[in-house]
Amino acid sequence: MLFYNKLERIDIMALSLGTIIILGLSFNKLFNKLRLPGLLGMLFLGIIIGPYGLNFLSKDILLISSDLRTIALIIILLRAGLGIERDSLKKVGPSAIKMSFIPGLLEGLTITFLASYLFKLSKVEAGMLGFIIAAVSPAVVVPQMLNLLDQKLGTKKGIPTLILAGASIDDVVAITIFTTFLGLYGGKNINVFTKILQIPLSILLGLILGTIAGILIVYMFKKFHIRDTKKTLILIAIAILFTSLEEFLKNFIPIASLLGVMTIGFVILERYPIVADRLSSKLNKIWVFAELLLFVLVGAQVNIHLAADSGLLGLFIIFIGLLARSIGVLISITGTDFNLKEKLFCVIAYTPKATVQAAIGAVPLAAGVQSGDLILAIAVLSIIITAPLGAMGIKLSGQKWLKA
Repeated sequence: MLFYNKLERIDIMALSLGTIIILGLSFNKLFNKLRLPGLLGMLFLGIIIGPYGLNFLSKDILLISSDLRTIALIIILLRAGLGIERDSLKKVGPSAIKMSFIPGLLEGLTITFLASYLFKLSKVEAGMLGFIIAAVSPAVVVPQMLNLLDQKLGTKKGIPTLILAGASIDDVVAITIFTTFLGLYGGKNINVFTKILQIPLSILLGLILGTIAGILIVYMFKKFHIRDTKKTLILIAIAILFTSLEEFLKNFIPIASLLGVMTIGFVILERYPIVADRLSSKLNKIWVFAELLLFVLVGAQVNIHLAADSGLLGLFIIFIGLLARSIGVLISITGTDFNLKEKLFCVIAYTPKATVQAAIGAVPLAAGVQSGDLILAIAVLSIIITAPLGAMGIKLSGQKWLKA
């Protein structure tokens, strides 16, 4: 009986996967025909067939949803690293550093003060909300920037590289500050200064360990004859182990593992460009499947009913937060040779929310935070509003405003 129960669960999971693939490809094609980003179709599909819609996906696939989304994110970040050239990075270096923390801090702090006033939250609870919302979504931003890199749009001034580099660190800053507020709420004896120091430390460790891993991978690929397909699988496996290291050591040493994953790709491109091109091509093919999993499963996390609970005040807070973020972006790119349209593109490219909000939006509620349900509702609303508008804005403004 137990065997048949397991077999039935496997069949249901296989049915869910088949549905994600067939309908995901169909929705992707449909939205592309409508001249909209295909990822929007996949996000909406996830909302429709997810547990808050038709509830068509199996519980087992939803249980491993977080792991599947992480693997998909690793694939696209590796691909991003393999597409970042040293010259482009040099052009945007100082601006990328500013983009990594100024917009997020301005947005997070603005929402913190607004939420504490409008919703009568404590500063700690409002801080949790502020820095959940403040994280930009690499899942939405990175694929869009890679499309621009492939089309050579904005590459002369390094604009896609700037967004890629800044967005990968933006999340580290937001999540670290969020966990600090969460610890303060729980009454833990937290040294705020130490937590702030963890941000540059985690970034530095991510860069160092990613560089070391990249050098070792290049050595292995040069030393041993391995087929490109197997090279790609080895690269993905090492990147997954790398991100697992962050989880294992998070209570001891902070590591910005996703930044490290991008660094691995960058090092391979620098030291072994011929193989980097071939690996990039292979990852593009794997991304066709990984993209379906990522966006459909992110959509499945969105409780569209809960989003309505935050009401007009929730919308107002998100809008003012985005306004503060936009000012932060403009401050960060002051001194560059970008024209007005290129600056506005950078503002738009930094608006989408999805990955982080879906991953940690429910953490305060699970931790017993009094306003956890409100925090989750606004986090969900931020995904529904900014992911579609941001994705469409990036595609349309990138095509019209960036030059090849």
